[in-house]
Amino acid sequence: MALGFLDIAMTPDVMDVQHEMGSDALWQHPRPGRTSDRFTASEEAMIASRDSFYMATVSQSGWPYLQHRGGPAGFLRMIDDKTLAMADFSGNRQYITSGNLRGSDRACLFLMDYPRRARLKIYATVEVFAPEAAPELLAQVTLPDYRARVERVYLFHLMAFDWNCPQHITPRYTTQQVAEYSQTLQTRIAELEHENQLLKEKLTSKGEDHV
Repeated sequence: MALGFLDIAMTPDVMDVQHEMGSDALWQHPRPGRTSDRFTASEEAMIASRDSFYMATVSQSGWPYLQHRGGPAGFLRMIDDKTLAMADFSGNRQYITSGNLRGSDRACLFLMDYPRRARLKIYATVEVFAPEAAPELLAQVTLPDYRARVERVYLFHLMAFDWNCPQHITPRYTTQQVAEYSQTLQTRIAELEHENQLLKEKLTSKGEDHV
């Protein structure tokens, strides 16, 4: 039987707190239609448009580690409806995430779409490959126009996903999005200024005719 997101997240401690806060009736009963072991078109669109996400792993010490991962939009690739992959680019050379994955292959990905106030969270197990050990997979995640060295390839096997509500998400926009929205406004302003100038000329012409 496929696990749902809450099947993984709902530990006894979580259930105890839900009971204390009176929300156990909302979450501790079967919820039909909430299967989440395969990505659909909605998740595919969200994943393909992301230029960053957050990835959590757990260290040998038991402490969680949350890392920001970024790249051109679509650098996190959907291989099929149960698998994601991405190139791991050279960074600050701490290798905390990669080290953590040697001890535990479990990870949680957190994808944010701030303009739409949408968030997608994904539980996955992770395989890590050296580029030369997985040439076909490397070809799928290589970004020809992105000048960054690929140190390894991550393959994410979906366990479950879920969407969060938009509550408390402040909309934020990228520089490119602001420029695009601004261009639309500038175009409309130019149209209105031109229309205003024509009206002024028309009024001036009428005034001169009455002199």
